[in-house]
Amino acid sequence: MAANGIGSFDWDIRRDTLVGDRRACTILGLAGQSFDRTSGSFLALLHPEDAPVVRRRVERAVAELGQCGAYYRTVFPNGELHAVRFRGRVLADAFGRPSRMVGFVWDATVELHKRERADELAVLREERSRFIKEAARALSEAVTVRDVARVFTELPLPGLGPDGLALASLEGGRIALLGSSGYRSTLSDQFDRIPLAPTHPAAEAVRQRAPIFVSSREEYRERYPDAWDWAENSGRSSWAFLPLVASGRPTGVCVVSFDADRELDADERTLLSTLGGLVAQSLARARLHDAEHELAAGLQRVMLPRTVPAVPGVTTAVRYLAAGSGLQIGGDWYDVVPLPGGHVGLVIGDVQGHDVHAAGIMGQLRIALRAYAAEGHPPAAVMARASRFLADLDTDHFATCTYAEVNVDYGVVYAVRAGHLDPVVRRADGTAHPVPVAGGLPLGVAPDEEYRVTRFSLDPGETVLLFTDGLVEARDMDLDTGFGRLCETVSEHLAAVGESPREPLEELADRIASQAADTSEREDDIALLLLRWDGPAGGRAAQQLRRRIGQADLARISELRAELRDALRRWGVPELIDTAELLSSELVTNAIRHTDRDAMFTARLYQESGRARLRVEVEDESDLWPTRRTPGEQASSGRGLMLVEGLADAWGVEPRGSGKRMWFELSS
Repeated sequence: MAANGIGSFDWDIRRDTLVGDRRACTILGLAGQSFDRTSGSFLALLHPEDAPVVRRRVERAVAELGQCGAYYRTVFPNGELHAVRFRGRVLADAFGRPSRMVGFVWDATVELHKRERADELAVLREERSRFIKEAARALSEAVTVRDVARVFTELPLPGLGPDGLALASLEGGRIALLGSSGYRSTLSDQFDRIPLAPTHPAAEAVRQRAPIFVSSREEYRERYPDAWDWAENSGRSSWAFLPLVASGRPTGVCVVSFDADRELDADERTLLSTLGGLVAQSLARARLHDAEHELAAGLQRVMLPRTVPAVPGVTTAVRYLAAGSGLQIGGDWYDVVPLPGGHVGLVIGDVQGHDVHAAGIMGQLRIALRAYAAEGHPPAAVMARASRFLADLDTDHFATCTYAEVNVDYGVVYAVRAGHLDPVVRRADGTAHPVPVAGGLPLGVAPDEEYRVTRFSLDPGETVLLFTDGLVEARDMDLDTGFGRLCETVSEHLAAVGESPREPLEELADRIASQAADTSEREDDIALLLLRWDGPAGGRAAQQLRRRIGQADLARISELRAELRDALRRWGVPELIDTAELLSSELVTNAIRHTDRDAMFTARLYQESGRARLRVEVEDESDLWPTRRTPGEQASSGRGLMLVEGLADAWGVEPRGSGKRMWFELSS
């Protein structure tokens, strides 16, 4: 790069921060000049004619997670006009969203001066030669048929300036329009999916496997009178019909048209013929890719979720390694489920067997378990319902599974295990070890099995790993050895967030998957799910805790008390824990025992004049207001409001549109 005068840049798309090395700044004329590093300021440096082109190409690359390049002019502070070329690639984060663009820039001012001094024809030939190279590169990078059509319809065709471009394939004697530019949408729709008449010039080009050039409307009417209606309605005056031939078989046709009469010279015809050959090869390859991709996508829809949803506060990474080649179908799966209240559910599982039947059962079980979790059921209930669901399928298959609900606000994990492996946690100091989770029978074995929940906490930056047994068990490796190797791999040095242009969690996932892929004679699939708790925004826990408690779900009250304790400890008011826990338990218990609807619990901490004030609210939809009672010494209930009145600094009941809101406040 230094020898060729190439600089590099890195644009953080989300923060809109543009960073370049010293050579890039010199090329752009920014050496010693103040620059706020935003994309808007960068575009302001460009020539007014070039800025819109650069903006459109960059926006398209960001939208499609692709590449882009451009040649543009920029004016230095001293007024000199310089030319620059750049090429960039958009990188995605763990959730498939555009995260940054990285690339190179180099000074093209010499090329600018050369074109100004050179003869117009020589410059044109040079541009065409460069165009063929760039078109070949762009078409080679096009993966799908849609990509090929987009690349073709955006080609600049130097020296030609066509007014219309169209790419069509032949399917059963009909024209299937793949892409066009320069035509009205109504006109494009009119000629899409129509039979290709044998007297049409496009049909002749396909039959002869050679381009057909028509320089004027008169020539068209004379040579192809039966197809004149088509040409007359198109509004064009000259055409080039380029057959697309791949492996000796015609697959389609390109149409290049002009508004005015035009007699193409030998160089122009050679350019178009070469372009037609490039498009034909690229289109044939893209069709094969689309067919294979459609088959794989159909099977993948049964096996695994296509994307992992983004959840604020955590970073996730997933990997799936099939046991062998072929269709790569198995029963291993993973899932990430956004839950009510801002929580996130993690699922890893393995259905018995390694065939299409196992994959089908896995698909049904994954959807059912995801639905149970998304409804807001606690982890033990989610696992119990999934076990009954699998048993009701009556497939003679069982499945192992681990389900973990992560409180994103406080880093607390509630894990349930059904015959699966314990998770592994990488701690903040870099060490890694398995976390024992209370286990139960595999799903589908005992429909009435009750699963126990294990609760453990994560500190900011710590990562939990869920995986299937193929990662730690093989013919020549027992579980103890496998866990030891995994913990050793996870404990290796890992760059902190922000130290590397790539997400560290993705690097860790690649490291684990790479070691597993190198294992000889791997006989089982591997599913891997990693979640890093990034901690609350700003390094401080959210000052609000909001949870819905199901009607008559008394077990949920214990979980709520634990979450409230964690919240108050993180908020820095541990002195309020005991009183707040007692009074909250009283209000929530009364709400769900004496009403037939769910209750909404909300705790907020306010900072006022250096003092902290905690306000707890419990909302329900009952219009029956609480009544303060004076129970006797032997009474087993009725003291809730007495406790609230005696211990709270303030309390009350407020009507809502439907129901009421009870509240109390504590001050530190």
